[in-house]
Amino acid sequence: MAKAKKTKDVLKNFTEDEGKMTLLTKEGLGKLKEELVYLKTTKRKEVAARIKEAISYGDLSENAEYEEAKNEQAFVEGRILELDEKVKSAKIIEESAKGKKKVQLGTTVHLRNLSKSKDEPEIYTIVGSTEADPIAGKISNESPVGSSLLGVSAGEEVKVKVPGGTVEYKILKLE
Repeated sequence: MAKAKKTKDVLKNFTEDEGKMTLLTKEGLGKLKEELVYLKTTKRKEVAARIKEAISYGDLSENAEYEEAKNEQAFVEGRILELDEKVKSAKIIEESAKGKKKVQLGTTVHLRNLSKSKDEPEIYTIVGSTEADPIAGKISNESPVGSSLLGVSAGEEVKVKVPGGTVEYKILKLE
């Protein structure tokens, strides 16, 4: 119950209507817009050309190229709709001034995994779920680790329930 309250406190600036928003960094929004422009300009034309070529082969009832091109067109159009919605509902995660006191969206967190004997710190940036990329060190605020870190200060320790058990982290510093 305390963890849920902590998360609510951190996200209290978001209103009910903003619950449908897509939380992104400026970089993440730029990537979404870039993909959207590519899909609308280049990819649509490529798929249309493939459909036109497949139609020229004749009988559409047994035309595998036509079916494949139509499926790709449906995927591209679906992705365009999805990206349009995300871009329209985007809220940029503001990066506060240096010396952040508590973990929030956009914070880069340096952690020590106390459950392992490894001395090397782990570094994660807390981002919205759309931008999450654990391999690149970007974890979602909705993930077990990300949500457990929200509202925590440097020097504190947190226990996180993950699919593989419980992991204990110490927050070394925040950026």
